[in-house]
Amino acid sequence: MELKALLRTRVWMASILALVFVLSPAFPGLAADKSSSSDANTKSAGTGNEVNVSKSSDPYYVDVMEQWKQQGVASAHTGRITIPGSKTAGRSADANISTGSYKGKDNVLIWGAVRDEWIEYEVDVAQGGLYSIEMSYHPFTGTKSRKPIALNLSIDGTNAFLESKSIELYRHWKDIFPIRKDDRGDEIRPMSEDISGWLSWELRDLSGAYIDPLLWYLTPGRHKLRLAGSDPMAIESITFKAPAVTEDYKTVRSRQPSGAAPIQAEPITIEAEQVQWKSDSSIQLAYDNDIATKPYELGKITYNTLEGERWSSGNQEVSWSFEAPESGYYKIAMRSQQAFTSNRSSFRTIMINGKVPFAELKQYRFLYATGWKGITLVDDQNKPYEFYLQKGTNTLSMRVTQAPMKPISLKLENIVDGLFKLSGELKTMTGGVDDKNRTWNLNKDLPGFTDKLKAVRDKLDSTRVSLEEVNGRPDAVSQGMVTIGKDIESLLKDPDEIPYQASRLFTLQGKVADLNKQLSFQPLQLDQIYVAPIDKAFPKMEATLFEKFKGSVVTFFNSFKSKERLSQMDDKVLNVWMYRGRDYVNLLQSLADESFTSQTGIKVKINLLPDDKLLLLMNAAGIAPDVALGLPQDLPFDYAIRNGIYDLKQFSDFDTFFKRFAPGSWTPFYYNGGYYGVPETQSYQVLYYRKDILQSLGLQVPDTWDDLYRMLPVLQQNGMNFSTIEHNAFFQQNGADYIVKDGSKSGLGSEKGFDAFKKWTDLQNKYAIDQRVENFFQHFRDGTIPIGVADLNTYLQLTVAAPELNGWWGVAPVPGVKQEDGTVARWIGGGMQSSAIFKQTKKANESWEFLKWWTSAETQERYGTDLETLNGLTFRWNTANIEAFVKLPWKNDDLKAILEQWRWFREIPNVPGSYYMEREILNAWNRTVVDGMNYRTSLEMAITEIDREVKRKMQEFRFVDGDGNVVRSLNLPTITKPWEGVDKYVKQ
Repeated sequence: MELKALLRTRVWMASILALVFVLSPAFPGLAADKSSSSDANTKSAGTGNEVNVSKSSDPYYVDVMEQWKQQGVASAHTGRITIPGSKTAGRSADANISTGSYKGKDNVLIWGAVRDEWIEYEVDVAQGGLYSIEMSYHPFTGTKSRKPIALNLSIDGTNAFLESKSIELYRHWKDIFPIRKDDRGDEIRPMSEDISGWLSWELRDLSGAYIDPLLWYLTPGRHKLRLAGSDPMAIESITFKAPAVTEDYKTVRSRQPSGAAPIQAEPITIEAEQVQWKSDSSIQLAYDNDIATKPYELGKITYNTLEGERWSSGNQEVSWSFEAPESGYYKIAMRSQQAFTSNRSSFRTIMINGKVPFAELKQYRFLYATGWKGITLVDDQNKPYEFYLQKGTNTLSMRVTQAPMKPISLKLENIVDGLFKLSGELKTMTGGVDDKNRTWNLNKDLPGFTDKLKAVRDKLDSTRVSLEEVNGRPDAVSQGMVTIGKDIESLLKDPDEIPYQASRLFTLQGKVADLNKQLSFQPLQLDQIYVAPIDKAFPKMEATLFEKFKGSVVTFFNSFKSKERLSQMDDKVLNVWMYRGRDYVNLLQSLADESFTSQTGIKVKINLLPDDKLLLLMNAAGIAPDVALGLPQDLPFDYAIRNGIYDLKQFSDFDTFFKRFAPGSWTPFYYNGGYYGVPETQSYQVLYYRKDILQSLGLQVPDTWDDLYRMLPVLQQNGMNFSTIEHNAFFQQNGADYIVKDGSKSGLGSEKGFDAFKKWTDLQNKYAIDQRVENFFQHFRDGTIPIGVADLNTYLQLTVAAPELNGWWGVAPVPGVKQEDGTVARWIGGGMQSSAIFKQTKKANESWEFLKWWTSAETQERYGTDLETLNGLTFRWNTANIEAFVKLPWKNDDLKAILEQWRWFREIPNVPGSYYMEREILNAWNRTVVDGMNYRTSLEMAITEIDREVKRKMQEFRFVDGDGNVVRSLNLPTITKPWEGVDKYVKQ
């Protein structure tokens, strides 16, 4: 009872304190300029305008279009306005633009953007109405320019709708043929090359949610168009034009030539994997072992299809070229597989020679079916569509579209919002305290709550019906809606119990959001495409029952033929095991053959290590690689204390090699005077912040924790908060050691340790930060947590999955602790993956040469570039080599912030038994924050447990005798100064 009373008091006090802050705008220091060394500022560089609302206030395009229709805005007009790219009317102060010739075109705008910049154009409109916008552009190509060009488009200083904040201009990619093979005869997945030239694109929403290009309402007169972004390109022209009308098939067919002579030619077969171009390099080729898939080679990996799971989102488009032997009518079919999500249909926009020939192909449905099927493009009477093609070269293109699912998605978003509001009302009523001793009368205490919850249930049911109509049948999402509806029903059976089950509303909110996310997955795998004269039969597209049986038998017996065994070591080559996916292994093997072997003469065999635990089993059997890559951070230490890993300090040039990496990244690999692992990839913790929200609240990016404490009441008064953060920053920044220098016990028992632990737990106990944040990315995206600390995976998530925030968020170094000399200490770790040489190797020198080559700047840059090109931005290689890292395509401002944090990177050293550390610190946090135990008592309990385990393991490895006396000191390295090696890479 005392604890509950304390919690209620804490909530009350926090509310009063927040009110004081909000009502006192002149409160000392609240909005003081505390900008960090990253020069992060909260003005939106993405637009150059003052922003007073978060993204959630921007209406969706579909809602704005409905308003325009109700206003009678004209779409049928003849207006057409073309603006030369070189005729800019304004620019941001740092915009890197010039006018000149580029790739065969003269007098174009060359925009070499390297940070958030903007340019403006004036548009004189004679005919008012709805206009689409088409751009003629040329993306910059190169290792730092690979992703789509992201733009924020505003007119007269306003984003007309949410989707205009995240426009994308795409590139053209093509896989490199012929496909190379490895030494077993298996094909190696080909790389994609950027073949972008001058391209034309009618602007669409990047999620592919609408069947037509986006439209903007322009009144007669002069308007100002602003394009904001950070991706370089050249612009030839921008054209405003009336929306095109696509007629239905019957109308189009009636206008085409009649009486065309039958075509005397055989059907055309297009191998789907041999595309003319694709809009996303991550659309990959896939290996399929179905006996009817072409080409097919028994027992060999052959990339013979266009992969479906990678071709499933946004506006991903693929185009093929073919030769029509005669002018006339043709029909189209394809051998496809759409069995990725049970009972879920996928949709594609289908184009001939760059245009949708008739309305029915704007969102053509591919029903779920098991296995490969022959799909003919047919009308609702199951009659093949007839396409009139001219003799010669023609193109067929298919683009992913989410249009049929967009109305469903919007309804689900409204349901999530409804549940969120109901949760907020419940929390306001209960004060966030689950008091079992209080009796509630919900209809009296919170009038209208049950009616609103019933409305949510009814809306969910109607949404389910709509989904089944669009999809053609029930699926997992619609069944999930049924389950959620039943959960709501169970709550409504006894409304007065709902306040005791408030967390269930949050759970239901998450379930609905997850169902909504599933709708955006639109996979379709293709083997072959057929274009046949209308009176000719298509080639056989499906295997017969006998062929399927034969194929399954062949595949079954072939599965027993192991292509490679880790136990089959070749003494003539350097054996390297890599704990990553197959594509990582193949890419490194190719790079090693091309670069390392050709330079050194040392042959290398890269094998896939499916599980790091196999290392232990194989090592026990006397089988070990020469080199292992991609290992968990602490694994080299575990082997070092058991004499299973090679001490790298034995190599004469190790001291020079050591300088490649931050000193703080070496600490986990130190043991007994030696270093037994090499940093390979490194994760960095940085501070993420929403520029728009912080600016609207008059807040600056915090430089220290004190700055953060001062801004928290303002955030919380507005229904927002800061993210949770791990203990690493608080102990390290406040000068506490996790382990004493000789390694014999924990160092947390010092006064600095207790002070750091108190500051860490005060985040919840004193400053009302949530105890747990399930998904920081989602909270950051919706604005409920507009500032927080996370690793670089969040950076990639925001870049790829939250394009509507383009230009509205930034990164800065984590808050730190101001020192006596005025500097701000920002020490924090982040986690790494590592490489090591095994002790059993007979090729120590060759292994060392390989490690030096593998971790070199040139190799790491090449490997990271190829990996990202092959798989997309989400596979960004976070190399621990800083020279290679800065050459990857980062925004300049973001890179500056990351590098500032890099200089303060310091990981926790390992000692025997230190694996107990993390568990016991978290136990101490739970006791203090959840159970209300005194912070000092709780940490002392953790220290006792840690020291007991460390002593036991130190005795086992004979660093401590039976009486607990130190026999041999580990002499752990001490790092007190930030890494100066960063300085030469920081651009001022």
